[in-house]
Amino acid sequence: MVYRLKRQYWCEIQQVVIFLQATTSEMVFNSQYVDTNTIHKYRVIRMWEEEAASLLANPALLPLATLAKSDSPENLLTQVAAAVNTIESKKARDNISVCTQLLAGLRFNRNLLNQLFQEDIMEESWVYQDILQKGEQKGKRREALELILRMLKRRFGNIPARIEQQLPNLGLTQLEDLAEELLDFSQIDDLVKYMANIS
Repeated sequence: MVYRLKRQYWCEIQQVVIFLQATTSEMVFNSQYVDTNTIHKYRVIRMWEEEAASLLANPALLPLATLAKSDSPENLLTQVAAAVNTIESKKARDNISVCTQLLAGLRFNRNLLNQLFQEDIMEESWVYQDILQKGEQKGKRREALELILRMLKRRFGNIPARIEQQLPNLGLTQLEDLAEELLDFSQIDDLVKYMANIS
């Protein structure tokens, strides 16, 4: 990838890794990745060590400012919220507000964020909607899996361990299809054959 960028743009390429949450893991102090045939050197940015002033000065960096070094994180968040509210373009203000709330959620509790930011902007955001939709899909899939397992155990008693291990790997549509097919199964071998065909 680096080679392709260099060949296309003929400019210096710098790789950067940004760590958002404070940690004592050794990983955040490494500045290179070494493998058998490659070495990647990169600059490491630990957000909790960065000065907030330069981040506050650039509207595009306001979301990261919420994670910067501060003696009073709540005051910093208040400053960020005030800076977001001064952005003239409504579209840009809304987008930056959503990104700010998402990253600030790594450091601050929901009540504080709700006090400083408009909740409806977050809910209208495509990012929020996408996260919500994925959460709903996971919930539906989990419910479908639990229902199928209960139905199978009630109908056939113990089911083979390999089948029980295979079921959680099925997608929601596959689980829904299995729920319909299950009505026609008369013995456990029908289930085993069905599962063999879809893997």
